[in-house]
Amino acid sequence: MHLYIVTPEKKVFEGEVLAATFPGSDGSFQVLNNHAPLVSSLKDGLIEYRDKKDEYETEITGGVVEVLNNKVIVLAEGVIE
Repeated sequence: MHLYIVTPEKKVFEGEVLAATFPGSDGSFQVLNNHAPLVSSLKDGLIEYRDKKDEYETEITGGVVEVLNNKVIVLAEGVIE
């Protein structure tokens, strides 16, 4: 599936991933390939994602995630670097 993580200032990540875990407002959740359509608010925390080679994480300060047709778009309020 294709993951995009963007903030109002910049694109943080774009690429193919096998799985992604998000800090949902009601608890963390994981998205895998062919996941059902979903829109969820996100709280401050880590987005963890992995591809065939490695695992990554990005710390965000809230936002929204949309999952549709193996495309995952995160509109983060900000990232902590």
